[in-house]
Amino acid sequence: MATLDNLRAIATELPDVVVSHKDRFGLSVIVKGKHKGFVWAWAERVHPKKARVINNDVMAVVVPSLSAKEVLISALDPSIVVIDPHYDGYPVILVRLEVVSFEELSDLVIEAWRCKAPKEVVAGFDSSAHN
Repeated sequence: MATLDNLRAIATELPDVVVSHKDRFGLSVIVKGKHKGFVWAWAERVHPKKARVINNDVMAVVVPSLSAKEVLISALDPSIVVIDPHYDGYPVILVRLEVVSFEELSDLVIEAWRCKAPKEVVAGFDSSAHN
């Protein structure tokens, strides 16, 4: 089981990450002075005709591509993934924090960060991780 505190801990290990708590939990990386989100709390459609409700127990996590999304959805335990038609055609998977392990979450978050972070920042992170 993973928590928002686990997400914060993972984020502190990554360069240029900003943790947001304003309207909803989210992680972004600074790219040319702008925040590029790579993990955020799911806005769940609880009632069809009402506004979505923020669900901090499920995180939207950016993945490299739609094909990577398909591979991950098939590889992960089905209880981890939430399917929401709102994200069809978008390279994001929805992950239940109460089910995903810390290790799985860490791998997913680092990969999501890699999708948005500048190449030189990723290269610096990779070189420091191997020293």
